[in-house]
Amino acid sequence: MSLRQFSIAESRLIFGSQESFTATLRSDPVRTTPRVFGPSYAPPRNSFLAATKDGPIRIIASPEESDGLLPGQRIQFLGRAIESAERRVVALVIAGDEIEIVTEPSRWAAALAQIRAGLRQVSGAGDAGALIPGMVIGDTSKQSQEFKGEMRRAGLSHLVAVSGANFAIVSAFVLWISQFVFRRITPRLWITAIVLASFIALVRPSPSVLRAAAMAAVMLIAIKQGSQRDSLPALGFAIAAVIFIDPWQARDPGFALSVLATAGLLTIAPRIVGYLSRWIPEKIAQVIAIPMAALIFCLPVIVALSGYISPISILANVLAAPLVVPITIVGFLAALISPISPLLAGFLILLIRPFASAIAAIASWGAQFPVITTPAGSAGFAAIAILVLLILLLRRKIIIPLLVISMALIWLGRFPSTDWDIYLCDVGQGDATVLSLPDNRAIVIDVGPSPELIDKCLRQLGVKRITLLILTHPHADHVAGLSGAIKNRIVDTTWYGNIAAGSTAVVGGYSVKVLWPLTVGAKDENPNNISIAALITSADFTLFAAGDIEPPVQEELRGQVGKVDIYKVAHHGSRFQDELLLRELSPKIALISAGEGNSYGHPATTTLSALERLGATTLRTDIDGAIAITAHQGELTFERQSSKLAWLGIG
Repeated sequence: MSLRQFSIAESRLIFGSQESFTATLRSDPVRTTPRVFGPSYAPPRNSFLAATKDGPIRIIASPEESDGLLPGQRIQFLGRAIESAERRVVALVIAGDEIEIVTEPSRWAAALAQIRAGLRQVSGAGDAGALIPGMVIGDTSKQSQEFKGEMRRAGLSHLVAVSGANFAIVSAFVLWISQFVFRRITPRLWITAIVLASFIALVRPSPSVLRAAAMAAVMLIAIKQGSQRDSLPALGFAIAAVIFIDPWQARDPGFALSVLATAGLLTIAPRIVGYLSRWIPEKIAQVIAIPMAALIFCLPVIVALSGYISPISILANVLAAPLVVPITIVGFLAALISPISPLLAGFLILLIRPFASAIAAIASWGAQFPVITTPAGSAGFAAIAILVLLILLLRRKIIIPLLVISMALIWLGRFPSTDWDIYLCDVGQGDATVLSLPDNRAIVIDVGPSPELIDKCLRQLGVKRITLLILTHPHADHVAGLSGAIKNRIVDTTWYGNIAAGSTAVVGGYSVKVLWPLTVGAKDENPNNISIAALITSADFTLFAAGDIEPPVQEELRGQVGKVDIYKVAHHGSRFQDELLLRELSPKIALISAGEGNSYGHPATTTLSALERLGATTLRTDIDGAIAITAHQGELTFERQSSKLAWLGIG
């Protein structure tokens, strides 16, 4: 029996029932990632950890009740416990409408909260203003999902929040400045330790922060000793200490990344510096060597987690590295004085906002480049780990042949591998279809539930201009990704729901005709039935994109569509289909966009059987991933992302 199973067995929680909880907060309430549930937007919620007599729990509560709560406070509430996949907790508890505060926060907690709020307020708006509190005190509450996605894709996600580098910078700064007060090293180390402990309290002693502090301590020991022989045992001691304090760290990928990055900096970074210093100044070589060494060691774990490699990440890190130190030091000083003098704190922020803006710009630029996709999980880890070991062991003898072979395999395995005409993006439980136009332009029909996923899809396809954007109806799984679709892109024309009734257009080589709704401003109790259903024809194919229309509307469209080459099946292939219309369409290819393992049962077995009887080839994103179709005078060829050897592809 595992530690978590034992904790659950020992607790007296009754899953699914409403009961009273008394809990002590262990983390700040943080807004959960915005989510879409089918056609609806999930209401905003806060998430935070707390301790109870039954063990640690994660609480989900409304912002109205939980905003302003601080670690250390005790609360009472009625809630419903459910099983959680999070291994650190015995249950996930959904809090009711009222949370009663039993104890007020301590003065220390209130003071730290005031500092955090002060920096958050003076840091300003935009991505730069959101990045500063994240880098300085680990407060990511102002960062959008799109910004986090860009940072991740560019290989800069470690800068989104406090990392070991930030602790090392603060510690080194305090060590340096204390020499002007204390001549002996011992009091300087004590002062640094006190400041480091206060910094931990300020950014919150979460598991990620504690491991970052431990790795920073190892780096400081390495800097002081100047010997790899002494620093590697220190790393081993830090690993053992962290796991002893918090055994769950042994299963945390973030801990593995912290350890590997530190090991890379201790072992191969000096060698990279020595090698590069033959041709470039040593200081520049050090800037390049740090992200390169960390990336080499972390690469297998990164691939296992994300399923892709960003070749541009080393350059992005090199460009961003010089900007981290001023943001961390000046931002830290601004945070400390923000409760006393917001004006002076604001002035200090003005000094570093250009640096934060530059990092945001580097992330936006780096995110535009393609990434090399790989299999996630153990297969990707093993493949990249073997590759890294070969490079480290054989060095020059194998690097050039490996690079040549890798580039050849990447080219052969790219997706889509040829020019495409219709592309069904894999956006989970939602819809997003793209039709290709020359000069990096496209027609886009719906944008799915996630800004990040649709942006990734359009970036992969090289779409820079949306000539016609069709938003079929106002359900979240079709329109919630809009901000990602239009980000850094020009949109010429938008058709939306019942406003586009009867619209026609010729776009490039496509003729687009809205067959439903019939009248502008049409209304229906079921929003699905005001979906835009459009017939798109070209010299090479006909496509009927039906949105989410259901049988009453499908019956109305009998005799108006005719036989088509491709049918974008209505309502994610649900069971609500008019079989007579299906017979009329008799598509060669039926496209279904649905999320893997979705709770709606999409696509329905009855719909799949009906399409099979008609002889249609059914392609579905929940199984096939993204789908690319090429058409030439009625001849259709297609490829499925799932059928490619993903580790050869470019995403």
